[in-house]
Amino acid sequence: MSIRQTYTVLVPFPTGGGHWSKVDQQLDLLDVEASALRAAGRLELTSVLAARQPAEPATPSTKALKAAAKKAE
Repeated sequence: MSIRQTYTVLVPFPTGGGHWSKVDQQLDLLDVEASALRAAGRLELTSVLAARQPAEPATPSTKALKAAAKKAE
């Protein structure tokens, strides 16, 4: 029996029957089903994304930068 893994959609793609996936949607797929989509950068393993989240430094938004500049004046 093959094991399915949970993947998170990064870029929407057609799922068949006229339906499309959505960003941040989680799908349970076989490795064979997900291999081409991973290679194209359309989805990633949910566990890999969770491991990357804390490692990425938080960057302030442009709104926050503008508010801080205005406050400094």
